[in-house]
Amino acid sequence: MNQANGELDFRALHNADEMLIMPNPWDKGSTKIFSQCGFKALATTSGGMAYALGKRDGYVTRDEALQHCRDIVSATDLPVSADLEKGFADTPESVAAMIHDVAETGVAGCSIEDYTGNPDRAIFDENLAVERIAAAVEAKNTLNRDFVLTARCESYLWNQPGRDSVIRRLQRFADAGADVVFSPGMDNLSDIEVLVHSVNVPVNVVVSSPSRPFEISDLQRLGVKRISIGSSMAQLIYGSTIKIVSEFARTQSLDFISEAMDYEELEAWFSET
Repeated sequence: MNQANGELDFRALHNADEMLIMPNPWDKGSTKIFSQCGFKALATTSGGMAYALGKRDGYVTRDEALQHCRDIVSATDLPVSADLEKGFADTPESVAAMIHDVAETGVAGCSIEDYTGNPDRAIFDENLAVERIAAAVEAKNTLNRDFVLTARCESYLWNQPGRDSVIRRLQRFADAGADVVFSPGMDNLSDIEVLVHSVNVPVNVVVSSPSRPFEISDLQRLGVKRISIGSSMAQLIYGSTIKIVSEFARTQSLDFISEAMDYEELEAWFSET
């Protein structure tokens, strides 16, 4: 595949005056709904993808992730960025191979993180982490189309939140050629502001914590170029389903039906094919 959904627009969206708000659908149905709500780009979510497959986050296979990307791209005309976790790879060479394979699905970009997949040694050594991003950059530069690479530092999620070390790592990712950087769990506005002014590439922020100390307008004021919502929307939908179904099983009450969207109204959100 030589073309991706909205590939030429995706990079430009990161440099526009308006912040890019990029929600994360988890299956074809949610993708079709999100695509009709006025957003300009979408991203996959590893958590939402896993739940849609009946698995826990982090237990999806490489082949399943690639098929998921194909499914999401097939359901929208918007550019899609793929959440590839660690790239389903440890070595720089295998990360590069993943870039080539995921590009074939039609996504306009992807993210690669530095979480090892092993909670006992959660974060890749910094030099290796940079080598992995550099290999991803080299691979994307061989593609015959544009491809936006996002590099993620996961330290905050694994109780290694030193701001200076996180920013240094993100700076090195940017210097290695990453197009966008971010660190999930970096929720302090002053830290985010320092990050924005410490790198020469757009910064993404994941807005997924109920206790977040900011609103979207605060992030835009600081110069954040992109936000995503991670698995939070999938958590909302699955969480609501669990609550409603559990209550139905316990009480056999049919009250939930009155809260359901009208059948014909819901049908209108989906195409015939």
